[in-house]
Parts: sequence; C-alpha cells; structure tokens
Amino acid sequence: MLDSGDSLLRYTFGSLPVRGELVQLTGSYQRLTAGHNYPAVVQQMLGELMAVASLLTATLKFEGHINLQVQGNGCLNFMTVNGSHDQQLRGLARLTSEPMDDTFSGLTGNKAYLIITLSPAQGERYQGVVEVRPEDTQLNQVIERYFAQSEQLRTRIWLHADADFCGGMLLQALPGEEQDDDSFQHLEALTDTIRSEELKTLEGTQILHRLYHEQDVHLFPAMPVRFHCGCSHEKSMQALYSVPVAELKDILQEDGEIKLTCDYCLTEYRYNEEDVAAIQGHQPPTHTQ
Repeated sequence: MLDSGDSLLRYTFGSLPVRGELVQLTGSYQRLTAGHNYPAVVQQMLGELMAVASLLTATLKFEGHINLQVQGNGCLNFMTVNGSHDQQLRGLARLTSEPMDDTFSGLTGNKAYLIITLSPAQGERYQGVVEVRPEDTQLNQVIERYFAQSEQLRTRIWLHADADFCGGMLLQALPGEEQDDDSFQHLEALTDTIRSEELKTLEGTQILHRLYHEQDVHLFPAMPVRFHCGCSHEKSMQALYSVPVAELKDILQEDGEIKLTCDYCLTEYRYNEEDVAAIQGHQPPTHTQ
C-alpha cells in the first residue's frame, strides 16, 4: 500500500559537485509509529532516524538494504530503521525507562553508538560505526560525523519530526569530484534558512524554489516512500522452531493457541495444533538416556 504524498526528491546543481535530497513523510511515518505509544521525544527521534534512512537509502548505488541502528545505555537503549533501495521502510524504538532528557546524547546514554549496515543483494556487506558523543545533542551531528570519518564526504543534514510528520534534507559533495568548498558553503547557507514549518507544509518543489531559485537545479523524478514491514504468518512462525515442541504443546494446552506479535507493525499471529505438528515434523527427535 502506498502512503500518498510521501516522497523523496533528488537533485543536483548544474556543474557544481554537490547533490541534494529532500524527503517528506506523513502516512508512512504515522504507520511506523501507530500503536507503539512512544513518548513524544522518542517518537521524534525515531521520526528523524526514519528521515535519515530514506535520505541515505537514496544514495545507494545497488539493490539491497540499509539498516541504521542506535545502541546505548540510556533510557532509549535501542532504535532502528531498515530501508530498501526502493524506499520501503520499517523501524522501532525500545526504552528501559521514561525519558528525562530531550537531547539525542541524553536519551541514548554515555556509551552509545550509531551503526550503519549496507547489505547489497549481491556483494559483501559493509558496516560502519560511529560513537555518540556528549555534545551530540542532535542526530544529524552523528550522521554528519559518520560521513566525515567513514566516507570522507562533506555532508550536511537537516531534520524535523513531530507527532505526525517527519522529513529532512541532505547536501553532499559528489564522490570522485574535485571539491569546491565555496560552492558547498554557499548552498549550505541557503539550506540553513529552511524552517521546520516550511519543510512540513510546503510542496517539495516549492521548497527547492524558495531555497535555490538562483541556482541551476536539476531535479530527478520523485521516489515514493512507504512503510513496509514484510512480516507474515510463515515468517513469524520461524521463531517457534527454536522452542522445544514440548513447551509449545504446554502453551497450547494452557491457552488454546500460541500468539506472536510483530515488533514492528504489531500484527498478531496465532498458531494452533496443526502448526505445532508441522514444527514437530521439522525438529530432530529428542533422545533420552
């Protein structure tokens, strides 16, 4: 199912060695967070991570997936968003306690990392890790440092998320091109004037015209973005294969069925005696002494 209006725009600036992206998400973001009852500040952080995942997915030069994962020892100890090359996203956040801070480093703790994993459909997987520092009050600071350290690409990212919208913009020096610091700084200064309300309410082409009307902007076709979990009755059933059949039968006897809930979309799957019998047929027999 498409999330109407949710899209990502990619663009370049004539002969300047810089590319840009703009993503605006409403329906897909609301579907990703629906039913989870995240505290407002956590939902905002997850929305920003979703926007980043979309922006970075659009930079992929291969068919495959990208995973952004935040791990820490703060109240927000885990957060992840997965994205595919065709802009299908899913994600979740986990808390150990109620948040008492509204900064990124304050939420994730004093020992936290951002892990970015690229998984091509063909080829080797690549993983980059960047530490979250105490001065990283915003997620974009960590992402920008990741590109400076791992990719050696000058990158700026602007993010906004609230209760029903998330979005962002990216400027990045083109890889393999001779760098033009003056041009990048000029485009950076123009993009710095974007306001959160504009990012939320204006059409993407309107935003680009307001920011760059004096630039030679080449716009690529918009890419639709949607929430897609990918779970199913069969895939969720795989989790039961690691549980001894005797335990599954005990649950059936006590509850009449086995229930599993998808962590991402909260869809509930139910399994009965026939399902357990199918599982038993694929498990090796238990040998007793």
